[in-house]
Amino acid sequence: WGREEGGGSGAASGSQMEQPGSESSGRTEKEELPYPSLAPVVLLALTQTSPPRSCILAILLNCVTLGMFQPCGHTPYFLQLCNLFLKALDDGIFVFFAGEMLVKMVALGVIGQKGYLGDTWNRLDFFIVIVGMLEYSLDGHNVSLSAIRTVRVLRPLRAINRVPSMRILVTLLLDTLPMLGNVLALCFFVFFIFGIVGVQLWAGLLRNRCFMGEDVRIYNITFLNGYYRPDGTDDHPFICSTERDNGMLRCSDVPRRRVGGAYCFLGAEDAQSETRVTVDKPSCVNWYQYYNECRAGEINPHKGAINFDNIGYAWIAIFQVITLEGWVDIMYYVMDAHSFYNFIYFIFLIIVSTHTNTING
Repeated sequence: WGREEGGGSGAASGSQMEQPGSESSGRTEKEELPYPSLAPVVLLALTQTSPPRSCILAILLNCVTLGMFQPCGHTPYFLQLCNLFLKALDDGIFVFFAGEMLVKMVALGVIGQKGYLGDTWNRLDFFIVIVGMLEYSLDGHNVSLSAIRTVRVLRPLRAINRVPSMRILVTLLLDTLPMLGNVLALCFFVFFIFGIVGVQLWAGLLRNRCFMGEDVRIYNITFLNGYYRPDGTDDHPFICSTERDNGMLRCSDVPRRRVGGAYCFLGAEDAQSETRVTVDKPSCVNWYQYYNECRAGEINPHKGAINFDNIGYAWIAIFQVITLEGWVDIMYYVMDAHSFYNFIYFIFLIIVSTHTNTING
């Protein structure tokens, strides 16, 4: 009897532990909900992950419409229908977001620690909706809305507030940003030191070009450029070295002029025949030999973007070097204008930046 009673009591206790309606089971189900503070089931069928209760689909649909480039093509009839459809879709998404905001405000309140605006992500949603209202209110008033419509790119960030795991991850990343202060200080120190060295050594040197001397301007040379440009453009400039520097290119290294695929050998004394085209062939004067004066021009390489004239432009050049994108061209420009041994600067910069990135990783 004792054994049976004990077994009976054990079975009873086991049945009590397995009852689904117990307090521990309810606590477990509550902890597994995406939003524990909200009702788990609404209208007897809609759970917290049901599409009507989750606007992830609306956010993804909005991302698709924002990411499309010329989705309507160029056919006039189809273009009109497509624009109307996209306009109605965008309006529907905005109404969805605005309605969600109003429902949350009514349910949670507007201000306060537990109110709607007490949460950072809700404030982001509020800002997006308010800017959308401003866009609709100013539409048709001859006002540029490009800056306001740019705020639409923040709409995909609403997905962070809908996926709890993503929200936790982003919050952790934001919390670690203050810890990166020492790393940013180290990067700034590297940029600052190398920028100062670049400005001190090469300020203004990448403007050097080979100009034509005044002694040959008595001839009719209006068809030539003011300074030597390979292929007639500044895409790949010929940067020369002055007499006081030891660069790799001098104005004496300017190649001969070519006419019709043939090199020219005539001198300035034959300049008169340059303007007379005969039936046989045109005259061929090597005017490029008179690009013999190296001095500073007005244009830096790559439309003025690459230079070491000040610390700001030096940082831009340094950033391009450490990304290893076109850094060889910058190194060659500096070597041509100043000295062959300037390659040490760039190699050392890449080594230091790579080591710094390894520390950051």
